[in-house]
Amino acid sequence: MISLKQIKLLQFSFLCLLSLTLLLHITLSYIPFVAVVLRLLLTHLHLSIFLSICMLLSIFCGLKTRPSPVFLINYACFKPPPHRKCLYGVAESFLLRNQHFTQETIEFMRKIYLKSGLGDETYAPPFIFEEDTTPTLKCAIQEAQEGIFSSIDALLSKTLIDPLSIDIVIVTCGSFSHSPSLSSLIVNHYNLKPDVKTYNLSGMGCGSGVLSIDCAARVLRASGKVQHALVVITESTTLNWYSGDNRSMLVTNCIFRVGCTAAMLTNDRSRRSVAKMELVDMLRTHHGADDRSYRAAFQEEDDKGYTGVALTKDLVRVAGVNLREHLTILAPRVLPLSQLVLYAYSVAMAALSRGESKPTVPDFTAAFEHMCIHTGGKAVIEQVARVLRLRGEVTEPARMSLNRFGNTSSSLVFYELAYFEAKKRVKKGDKMWMIAFGTGFKIGSLVWKWLQNSAQENDNPWNDCMQRYPLDAW
Repeated sequence: MISLKQIKLLQFSFLCLLSLTLLLHITLSYIPFVAVVLRLLLTHLHLSIFLSICMLLSIFCGLKTRPSPVFLINYACFKPPPHRKCLYGVAESFLLRNQHFTQETIEFMRKIYLKSGLGDETYAPPFIFEEDTTPTLKCAIQEAQEGIFSSIDALLSKTLIDPLSIDIVIVTCGSFSHSPSLSSLIVNHYNLKPDVKTYNLSGMGCGSGVLSIDCAARVLRASGKVQHALVVITESTTLNWYSGDNRSMLVTNCIFRVGCTAAMLTNDRSRRSVAKMELVDMLRTHHGADDRSYRAAFQEEDDKGYTGVALTKDLVRVAGVNLREHLTILAPRVLPLSQLVLYAYSVAMAALSRGESKPTVPDFTAAFEHMCIHTGGKAVIEQVARVLRLRGEVTEPARMSLNRFGNTSSSLVFYELAYFEAKKRVKKGDKMWMIAFGTGFKIGSLVWKWLQNSAQENDNPWNDCMQRYPLDAW
């Protein structure tokens, strides 16, 4: 069905076409060729009508085939109960009870934790608080259900969307692939309609939150039959727990924590007035053809048979190199003309100097008022800041999110988003950039335009601690 807005656009297009025809007739009537064409159209009514119909059909088809807009109606971040806080004493007690770890291994993890940038209020999975220190499938399912159901319940409560109107469910969980799938868990729990389309993304690491939004947006833009996409972004820290003594694998025990986000997207233009943001651009790049990038973060067994995710020493370097490649594609699409001219000039000068000088990094703060930067760890945040030459206030949300919630993997960019709202820093019309990295090695960017001013919502995970942030040191 054609909307009133489309009908008005067609009317306006026809009026413009008629005005242009009259203008051409008046100004170009002295040119013989134009005069002949106009005379032909005026004397052959059937030809004129045919051409007018073709023009109108072209405009109509253009309107019908243009991509649908994608709006983020709202989102909700899971905040575990207070008794799940992973205080330093709780973490140390768990390690001392665990018979797999030697004193040397415990001391190594203690040092990593103390310089990780994590605070004393992050949240741990249920098994950390049990007497039995063994992570089990039952505990992993419990962790997944708590985060998924809590965030979806909060989201549905805020958006007032009937679960039966959900057309797409996308769940991303990097390293926990339960059977039946987590998307099936949601369909069963919320009694979704039989023709709902479900997708499960796994093995994509910390960048999968951004990538899952990208996936949902592409489906919504391409189809007029679906209107609401539920995206659930989570991770299982339970079965990612590493019990060996390989130091590159022990790092994940120290920095990864519990977190989950649910987001509702739509292509329904009538929801624009209530939506928080509109997705205006997105980019995904995959750098897995390079072996070092491919193996920078890798799940495997150690020499004793324990499974873990090894974060290699190459990880920070790989992130920096691949980020530069990603930015060369993104920059022309988002930067203002002034920055593009300066960047093109620096590239030309670098080429003329035969490598003696390097191109300058464009100022991305000229394109975006706010940035949600991948919070993979303290070193990763610092590397992104170096590459983009960002000031401390720009990386503040990333640093404070790492301190308060730890690395919740793919969902953490939405905890940063909640930080901006809790601080009431966002205004209608502002542009926001989300960027995240994932294993493989993948980088994803989302560019949002805010449709509303910051809203202080009851379920914002920062509500009880916002007055303490930002911290002077982290």
